[in-house]
Amino acid sequence: MIRIGAVNIDTSHPLGFGEVMEKENRARYVGVYNDSFRPDSEVEGFIKRFGLEKRCQSLEDLADMCDIGFIHGCNWDDHLRCAMPFIERGKPVFIDKPLVGNLADCRRVEQLVRDGAVILGASSARYAYEVQEFLALPAEERGEIVNVFGTAGVDEFNYGVHIAEAIGGIMGPGARSVRYMGRGSAGNAYAESYFVQYEDGKSAIFNTFTGAWQPFVLTIMTDKATHHFRMDSSRLYEALVHEICGYMEGRPNRLAPPEVLLESVKVMLAASASRARDGESVALSALTDDMPAYNGRAFWESYSAAAGPLY
Repeated sequence: MIRIGAVNIDTSHPLGFGEVMEKENRARYVGVYNDSFRPDSEVEGFIKRFGLEKRCQSLEDLADMCDIGFIHGCNWDDHLRCAMPFIERGKPVFIDKPLVGNLADCRRVEQLVRDGAVILGASSARYAYEVQEFLALPAEERGEIVNVFGTAGVDEFNYGVHIAEAIGGIMGPGARSVRYMGRGSAGNAYAESYFVQYEDGKSAIFNTFTGAWQPFVLTIMTDKATHHFRMDSSRLYEALVHEICGYMEGRPNRLAPPEVLLESVKVMLAASASRARDGESVALSALTDDMPAYNGRAFWESYSAAAGPLY
């Protein structure tokens, strides 16, 4: 049984992941550390819901008692602080999406990995069964990918990174540049479109949507056919938990390495920079610290203010 430590139960993911684990009996949450916005009553509710062994008073205590840490806090600027006790103990850590939200933290992750850290992540959409089924098609049947179009909706980055990761799961690494294409709006809701050019000549377009939930939808054009599917949101957590458990059990590893996960973050950062420059194409290699970044603390404040109780 894989012993998991949960750090900050901000979102619905700990609940959803825990429900999958109950069905599979391969992993379970054994401890929790919380210094985020969920009150003590909800932390105790989480402990009772999944039969945890204890509430830890420090990240170090939690890291000592588990096999892997799951960082669930919605302030992505705080993710690496939460991950460090696991990394320092040579234990893997899963960082929930978005992995990080600025270029400096991307560099920190890259250095940690070079130093031997095992960092897993981040979006369940990357591992969706529909994505896996497409990739499992024989190459002669599906054809060579030319362009991928993807949509998602709730907000620009916290949710929008899902579709960037899903496209990354289909295309693989190699995004070269991103260009902001424009916005469509209706009342307070709006969609923004971005064009991604890849080193090998392939391309992708993704739409973020702010103001309403939208499903994850992918249209994949190849030199032989057009493939189209909507991801089943009720099975996304299951697909991700399966992959993490498989890795921890020593099965063939299908999880994306950190540098690939970070490419999706950099795509989003380049997208934001391009929008700030009125649609000028921005190369991922040209990103700098003074370009726009995504503020995790500000998102945490808005999310916590709107969040209802889960436990």
